[in-house]
Amino acid sequence: MIIKTIDLYDFRRAFSDYDRANQFSYEGLEALFEWLDELSTDTGTPYELDVIGLCCEFTEYSDFSEIQETYSLTDIESIEDLRDYTSVIEFDGGIIIQDF
Repeated sequence: MIIKTIDLYDFRRAFSDYDRANQFSYEGLEALFEWLDELSTDTGTPYELDVIGLCCEFTEYSDFSEIQETYSLTDIESIEDLRDYTSVIEFDGGIIIQDF
């Protein structure tokens, strides 16, 4: 196994290389990168970048009401409720959640 450490620029570039540059906003990609980096540090396990997997597993929303519309059949009434279901990445300009 070969592990390559990447920075935010390389992370964004990987999405562009896979023709997924518009999957997340500029700010959203930064938030996702920082979240994955922190998760990797906290667990001590390197994260293997899978652009397509991330695009299938995570969705960016502009605000919480958009999430409530998408998951209208659930009892989610707050961000705290949402955290009971999934990973939530809040950033200035939106919210990314791990789909469930």
